[in-house]
Amino acid sequence: MFNVLRLIPGEVDTFEKRSQYTVNVIGCGERGIRYAIAFAEAGYKVICTDADQSLIKRLARGKTLFLEREIEIKLKRFIRTGRIRTTNEIKNSASQSNIVIITITPKIDAKKNPDFSEVENNCKKIGAALHEGALIIYGGITSFSFSEGVIKEILENTSGLKVSEDFGLAYNPVKIPNGQTAEISNLELMVAANDKASLEAASIILGTLTEKGIEKVLNVKKAELAVLFSVARQDANIALANELAILCEDAGIDFFETLSLLAPDTHKSFTPTISTEDSGNEVYLLLENAESLNTKLRLTTLARQINESMVKHVIGLVQSALRSCGKTLRRSRVAVIGAVGPNKAAEMIVRLLESKGSKVRIFNKLLSTSNLSEVSRAFKRSLNEAVEGTDCVVVLAGNGRSKSLNLKNLRTVMKMPAAIVDLTGKIEIHKVEKAGFIYRGLGRGAEKK
Repeated sequence: MFNVLRLIPGEVDTFEKRSQYTVNVIGCGERGIRYAIAFAEAGYKVICTDADQSLIKRLARGKTLFLEREIEIKLKRFIRTGRIRTTNEIKNSASQSNIVIITITPKIDAKKNPDFSEVENNCKKIGAALHEGALIIYGGITSFSFSEGVIKEILENTSGLKVSEDFGLAYNPVKIPNGQTAEISNLELMVAANDKASLEAASIILGTLTEKGIEKVLNVKKAELAVLFSVARQDANIALANELAILCEDAGIDFFETLSLLAPDTHKSFTPTISTEDSGNEVYLLLENAESLNTKLRLTTLARQINESMVKHVIGLVQSALRSCGKTLRRSRVAVIGAVGPNKAAEMIVRLLESKGSKVRIFNKLLSTSNLSEVSRAFKRSLNEAVEGTDCVVVLAGNGRSKSLNLKNLRTVMKMPAAIVDLTGKIEIHKVEKAGFIYRGLGRGAEKK
């Protein structure tokens, strides 16, 4: 086995040299697959490991759920060529690897408390298989002091080895910008460690994945807290935008037209949205830290409450639109178009609509049709199939079709009078209303005009 802890840049400066190293990605959710693709593209051999057998079976066929088709195409190619392998055996895969990437983020339970047990159990298995010279990188988002106080302790206790002397331990929090499909190769990466040997080794390895550069931090706790600061700031910005968007709806004013009067750099960070569930879970990690320190984060707590209430607000928009059509939620047929997936706020909208008696159909152009039967029978293979005979179409943020909806075609296939509920802020209201539809939108005061 190569000693990655004592690595020098020249040992991984070509595709051929990197192909001699094996990377074990533990946790095959969205973040894990993005890591696996990035390492495989850079030339490394990759083992994807996850305890979920159904997930591993799907990955072995080159399939993902709720990731871009481009990612799935790459995954299939790397699986076919053997560049990426899959397994459920964590100890075995860790023992074969020079570099281990842990991408599992603590879960948030029903009471909004972080559950670290999955990360801890995986660290115990890795520690039992750990060999000298290996590099462990934690790539999840977690509470500050977790890497230093829990991951390090478990790995050292189970392996009998010491960080910085026998193996490397670093932190690399990868967060895809909200609403984007950026790959790791297109991101500037933060790398943190508490010792210079681990920091240098991780920076060399991760530096081969991206041309955007590496930001080195010789203090893991500060890096963990910086990420949580960023999450809390984003959540607070969204909460303010959501509140002001609702104000605009009540006042009959267009939020987005008002926003255009502000400085251009304000637009990107000040958009109302319901797609904040990942950030929301991460905010609870910060709140848990604050509680342990007897610190009250009042603004952060309030922002989370506001953003979580937006799902119910969307249901209110749908209900209002249907009422203007002379219809009710119960017995209505609703098509939801856009980024719907597990643990998404959009999925909560679908469930809430169904609980109120609506029959829901879903279309997401990013999904491969080969995955539809594995996700939900409510998914349709085409936009036309999803909207045919429906009373209302809900257009979610993140759907590239929002500007180009064929209103003439919708009018032909939908059950008129019908409504369009826009959560993107991009659909032109006058065109929708001219085509004979009732319009409602997040931050759009159309009904008050």
